Amino acid sequence: MIKIIALLACLAVVASAQYPSGDYKEEHHSHPKYKFEYGVHDPHTGDHKSQWEVRDGDVVKGQYTLVESDGSERIVDYKADDHNGFEAVVKNVHHGHSLH
Repeated sequence: MIKIIALLACLAVVASAQYPSGDYKEEHHSHPKYKFEYGVHDPHTGDHKSQWEVRDGDVVKGQYTLVESDGSERIVDYKADDHNGFEAVVKNVHHGHSLH
């Protein structure tokens, strides 16, 4: 979880560094668009997590999951846009077994 937060913080720093504060007029119309995903499934350490995210203009949607030490899975679906801001829905699914 901390790694994901650190990754998102780094992305925010990079994004904010691209645009100076104050009056800034965009000289061209850009339409940011990307998608990415990654996953880790390490049976030795018990580290199980994944994330995907897509952006189309000012709309970002994504999900990340991680398996807790008690075997439960945390699933976070999130989205962000200029109209609604950032919204996240967190679910915890208990599978009834431990990874350790």
